[in-house]
Order: sequence, then structure tokens, then C-alpha cells
Amino acid sequence: MREDEPFRPPLLLTRPRVGSERFARQFRARMDDEHWPVTIAPLLEIEPTGADLPAANALIITSESAVAPVAAAPALAGKPVYCVGERTAQALTRAGFEVALVAPDAKTLLPMILAVPDPGALLHARGSDIAFPLAERLTESGREVREAVVYAQMSQPPAPELLALLATPGPVLVPVFSPNSGRLLTEAAEGAQATLRVAAISHAAAEACATLPCSALRVAAKPSAEALLDVLVALMRNSSG
Repeated sequence: MREDEPFRPPLLLTRPRVGSERFARQFRARMDDEHWPVTIAPLLEIEPTGADLPAANALIITSESAVAPVAAAPALAGKPVYCVGERTAQALTRAGFEVALVAPDAKTLLPMILAVPDPGALLHARGSDIAFPLAERLTESGREVREAVVYAQMSQPPAPELLALLATPGPVLVPVFSPNSGRLLTEAAEGAQATLRVAAISHAAAEACATLPCSALRVAAKPSAEALLDVLVALMRNSSG
């Protein structure tokens, strides 16, 4: 790289494609560079399961991916929802639901639910993998909770462009959005020649990267895209020196 060229380490995105494309736009906007090199190579994709959804007085939604399957169930229309994430809350509002509680993560949502009057039967519509046993903890606390796995996180083989990037010496910025993503990335990156600088969305995601060959690993201040972007900017600055 010439001295007058800006330092632009590539960004590697391995979350499902729709979310990766959205985050790539956010990253490029933060960097004020629409041509920043980004490799999108999902190690996970989301697939609906078609699961039956039992009746409930209130809903728990911990991922935006669960909104569409729940919105397609007429019996659940308009039910109050306890959810994780502002983006999930926005999607629920657009689908006509009453968002009663919003938390940054499932662990934080637990005491918030327990602090409100018991609505009776709760339905946690979730994915096939979870980072925190929310329904189990609520049940232990005396709440009636059913679970429905409405989408599956299906692992994908490493794409050629991902393997090529990992085999190329030099710094690579990598956000990790979940423990499952961290585990899959660790498997794919075995023997990597690239210098990975990892931004984890949570401590659980960081723990899943414990054996990932990386030169830096930082956890975002909160589980949000903006907080991950803050970490990536810091990692980029550190990797330039």
C-alpha cells in the first residue's frame, strides 16, 4: 500500500445475507466510503420451520427473524409482546403488535417480564439456537411459558471468497453477532493467514471465539449494530499503526 493510500482493511460478514447486506451499508455509511471492501460470506442462513403456534395471552420475541412467522398466525394478532432489540420492536409495530417491553438482550428481558403483572400463558417464538434459556428461567419463576421454534439457523459451508480472504495475509475486520456465528467462524478460520480483528456483540459471542486465531477481540458496550460499529472503528485504527 502506498503511503498516500487510506488504510482500508476489508470487512468480513458471515451472518445471514440479509443482515450482512444491511450491516455493510451501515459500516460504509459510518466510514463515509461506499466502496469500502466488504466480503459477504454467510456461515448461517435463516429458514422458517412452519411450526404450529399455540394460543397465548402475550408473546416473547427475541429475534427479528421470528416476527414474520408470528405475524402470519391470525390467533396471535395484536397480542402484547416482550421483545429483544429496537429493530425487532420496530418490525413488530409494523406488523400490528403492541410492544410492551424492549430489552437489549434476553438476560435483561427476564427481570423486566417478572416485574410486570402475570398475563397468563406466554409464547416464546424463537430460533433453533438460543444464547440464554429465557423460557426455562421464566418457568422456574412460576410463569406459564410455551416455546415454538419458528425458524432454524442453518449452517452453510465456507464460501470460496471467505476461504480466499482468510488465506491472504493482512488485517481483516470481523463482527461476530452470536455465539453460533463465533463457533462457525472459528471452525472456518483454522489455519488462517489473515490477521483477524474481531468485534463481538456480547460476552457469550466472544467466548465462542476463544480459540479463534485472531490478533484482537473486543466486546461491544451493548448488543447493537451501532456499538459493534464503534468497536470496528477502534480495531481499524489500532490495526493501522
